[in-house]
Amino acid sequence: MSTKAYAAFTATEDLKPLTIERRKLDAFDVFIDIEYCGVCHSDIHTARAEWGQPNYPVIPGHEIIGRVLEVGPSVTKFKVGQLVGVGCMVESCQHCHSCDEGLEQYCENGFTGTYNSLRSKYGGVTYGGYSENIVVEENFVLNIPENIDVKGAAPLLCAGITTWSPLRHWNVKAGDKVGVIGLGGLGHMGVKFAKAMGAHVVMITTSEKKGADAKLLGADEVLLSTDKEQMKAHTYSFDFLLNTVPVKHDVNQYLNLLKLDKTMCIVGAIEPLDIHGGILINKRRSVAGSLIGGIKETQEMLDFCGEHNIVSEVEVIAIQEINTAYERMIKSDVKYRFVIDMKSLKE
Repeated sequence: MSTKAYAAFTATEDLKPLTIERRKLDAFDVFIDIEYCGVCHSDIHTARAEWGQPNYPVIPGHEIIGRVLEVGPSVTKFKVGQLVGVGCMVESCQHCHSCDEGLEQYCENGFTGTYNSLRSKYGGVTYGGYSENIVVEENFVLNIPENIDVKGAAPLLCAGITTWSPLRHWNVKAGDKVGVIGLGGLGHMGVKFAKAMGAHVVMITTSEKKGADAKLLGADEVLLSTDKEQMKAHTYSFDFLLNTVPVKHDVNQYLNLLKLDKTMCIVGAIEPLDIHGGILINKRRSVAGSLIGGIKETQEMLDFCGEHNIVSEVEVIAIQEINTAYERMIKSDVKYRFVIDMKSLKE
């Protein structure tokens, strides 16, 4: 099936239109008409070869919302016309320990990414959501609640689940004091989720302005990490820290905020970090990491969002504006996620 898309052809060129071929439906496949696709910072990293040499042409996009156009003859979970989503994965081995536990993101044989992956059993390179449509196995398609804003739902499939999964794994609950470090695409979702879970939410930031924005999103307090007296006042007081800072930074100042036996989870910085062992030993603290989430917990997150009317804060753009959007994202000039209206590609 010929499909219009936007692709990166080299690390330095702008994204441009490209026509691709989608595979014919297999027995368990779902054919989705894409209505909206979120723009993730990893799209830029991949397109610009910042995480290694990609498989050009790259068609990014793993925050996909659309409607089912057609289903394979063995599909039981979805029907034509249903509002659905596709996140960061489109296949996994389905038989390793992690997959058996519903944690496909940790597939021991490697999951197949929605774009730029050569792991697909169907061959070739996977192409993502900067396109008119996509074909995905039903086990990797998600049901989107009809009552939430469709545009704002798109980033839930990456930014949302990336913050939801650690909050759930470390059992954040009503009454806990939770710090969210950094306010951006991930951080703003962390604030929303932790607040909806009943936690006392503290935005930890270097920016007074971002602190004010976090309060509008539901944060109970703001802690300026550049203010030594404020940091000292919060020492040994947090039950959990969600660290969404996307670049290398000093994590030790935050570790001192944790109570005995508590954890800081890294979801932003994918690079070496220097950690002082003494700070961990002193209060039996832990530093952990977390990668997106499995299909089951992603569906649980979406259902929670439907119940609590939670979506991402987004700016909707046309696909023709994608290169400008990339430059703005690099400058943190978006609150807090771009979402592409795919009508702009089809028209």
